[in-house]
Amino acid sequence: MNTTTNRNVFINCPFDEAYAPMLRAIVFTLVDCAFVPRCALERSDASEIRIQKIYRIIEQCQHGIHDISRTQLDKKSKLPRFNMPLELGIFLGAKFIGADSQREKTCLVFDQQPNRYQMYLSDVAGQDISWHSNDPREVVRLVRDWVADMSDIHTPTSSFIWNHYTTFLGELRHTCSELKQRPDELTYSDLLRHIQTFHTAYAEKLVLGTTEEPISNPEALSVVGGVERSGGRERTSIGLLARGAVFRGL
Repeated sequence: MNTTTNRNVFINCPFDEAYAPMLRAIVFTLVDCAFVPRCALERSDASEIRIQKIYRIIEQCQHGIHDISRTQLDKKSKLPRFNMPLELGIFLGAKFIGADSQREKTCLVFDQQPNRYQMYLSDVAGQDISWHSNDPREVVRLVRDWVADMSDIHTPTSSFIWNHYTTFLGELRHTCSELKQRPDELTYSDLLRHIQTFHTAYAEKLVLGTTEEPISNPEALSVVGGVERSGGRERTSIGLLARGAVFRGL
């Protein structure tokens, strides 16, 4: 694997309704920064053993985002869930004892609050753990800054990505209505498809001053705003336009 070419990011996090706003923000930020989100929800295949699917995805991912913040007891079993620490362990194991290509792996580890993890997962003490306070805007900032350090292209700062994300959420209600869908009933694959469609549409044309110029690499373009210098001239970009779309916002 090569850092500049493998942009797959394994997402290891809770998949319940309470965590959904955080997962949406993570997935959107990765797509907006030209990375590829991967997780166990991407394909449902009863013929594939779940842990083997996780092994396969981890093997294919250069990078990983691991949220180990879910430590509360399940209401029914009265026990915590250990899936996230287990998958973090698999990822770290692949990095440190896997083949040479696996040793290039990088990861971002989340908890709710600083140093909280030391009370329940002390073996990762000494690693650089980030905390998000269960705030989607903060997770956008943390994910963006992490991938920007690894990226070989310019990456918009988190405030631009957050504005783009809130626009997407506003558009999502209208798009789902047209497709006879409900936002709260979307599967992970549905959500990813909506994010990719939104991103591609808004990256099709960049308005520079009063002229429209096509984008040759929409995958590398993310959000509105910015200044471009070309041929000794400075041109201010004023937005990204979708194909015939109406900018509704929230």
